[in-house]
Amino acid sequence: MKNLWSKLATIDRRIIYLLVFIVVALPMIFRMIMPIRVSREVQMAFSEIDNLKPGSIVMISIDYDAASEPELQPMLIAILRHCFSKNIKVILLGHWALGLPLGEMALNQVAKEYNKKYGEDYVNLGYRPGYTALMVGIGKEIRDFFPTDYRGIPIDSFPFMRKVRNYQQIDVLVGLEAGATGDAWVQFAGARFNQKIILGTTGVIAPDMFPYLQAKQIAGLISGLQGAAEYETLLKKAGSAILGMPAQSFVHLLIIIFIIIGNIGYFILRKRR
Repeated sequence: MKNLWSKLATIDRRIIYLLVFIVVALPMIFRMIMPIRVSREVQMAFSEIDNLKPGSIVMISIDYDAASEPELQPMLIAILRHCFSKNIKVILLGHWALGLPLGEMALNQVAKEYNKKYGEDYVNLGYRPGYTALMVGIGKEIRDFFPTDYRGIPIDSFPFMRKVRNYQQIDVLVGLEAGATGDAWVQFAGARFNQKIILGTTGVIAPDMFPYLQAKQIAGLISGLQGAAEYETLLKKAGSAILGMPAQSFVHLLIIIFIIIGNIGYFILRKRR
């Protein structure tokens, strides 16, 4: 028995990698779905958008890049589906230049699903440097920073953008965050201009955002792939987050098992020495 635990404690890492690959791949290949419990903070975020009237305006900030795409892209797609299903106008911008193509990809995908037209139902303003100055500047006049969209087309040529001057015409701001930009949105758009904010973050950043939620400085919080899956559950439209949850859950379980085996083997080997 001791020899068995000794072998398990020194298992070849290639076997570990193989097991991880199998545990991740099988649920995705067979498209397994597991029950999702919706948390209060995700329900709050969903309700804020769900209660908006048709024609309302939601601004979405793409503050992530490809490294955080698996967690945040499903959130973006789910929120876009929610907005377009309720005929809510969408303004897309971003403070991470490498993330804007991801936003454009999601817009093109979801707009096609709901037959939405660029310039009439949504617009992509693109990227501008100096995010803190931009956040404050939008509170005065959005055209000071975005006189044109990312294609160079004047925003006043889009019917619904003609009435958008500042935060007063933006019903909800959604920040999808892989860094500290969410803090800046709360400090400069929320605290200074009383803008209603929903944050979607990676799982690592989410704990730092809960104080804002408890202080009612944000109206909702979507945390990691789990949060994206909860949002898809409320939307009743399964996407990559719901399909990815079994793989994530099983690989977490496998890692816990490896940790237990490794510790048992370590203590047995130490006792033998």
